[in-house]
Amino acid sequence: MSVEALRSLLKRARIPRAAKLNLAAVLSKSAPYVDIAGKDGSRFLWAITQTGQDYVRKVLDLPEADIEIEHDVSSLHKIVQLITDKNTADYISESIRCISVGALRAAIVFVWAGAVHKIRNNIMCYKKQDINAANKKFDPKARSIKKIDDLAYIKESTLLLIAQELGMFDKNEKGILEEGLNLRNKCGHPGKYKVGPKKVSSFIEDVTSIVFK
Repeated sequence: MSVEALRSLLKRARIPRAAKLNLAAVLSKSAPYVDIAGKDGSRFLWAITQTGQDYVRKVLDLPEADIEIEHDVSSLHKIVQLITDKNTADYISESIRCISVGALRAAIVFVWAGAVHKIRNNIMCYKKQDINAANKKFDPKARSIKKIDDLAYIKESTLLLIAQELGMFDKNEKGILEEGLNLRNKCGHPGKYKVGPKKVSSFIEDVTSIVFK
């Protein structure tokens, strides 16, 4: 990124005196941790080197780099860039931060939260009478759905059934999402279960390929 882009991020992070820091001078003296990666017009673009990444991991006590985890982070970054709803994007962004520091159970919880928020938004694109008809089919005593906040009172397992009834997912997709919900519950409730990188990758691939397609 350019010095200007870096300064903008520092301001967002509320770094003191970010506007006055001589970032160009700092970067030029920061070899071998950073290097010039090209130019954007007359501006140099800077990139962190592998040595720099290793240094940051050491300073912040982060886990060693994992190809699967980094692939998941890259995939989620691409999804965030396509999400127009801020709340949904925030959930996925938080999952990225969790994965980056090895908090895999938390990452699953946030990915699922983002997926549920997207599902709720998509459901509200249908006619109210169709939404309520689907809701009553699976819960005859259910309250009427008038706005998106009303969907928060519906169990997520029922939400998936409603989405299938409306044609958002087919039977197989709904089944895969139910498996994702079960994993989310294992990770979101107190217990001894610990999820591994491969399971996280499979979960992310399944959920995002269905919900964010």
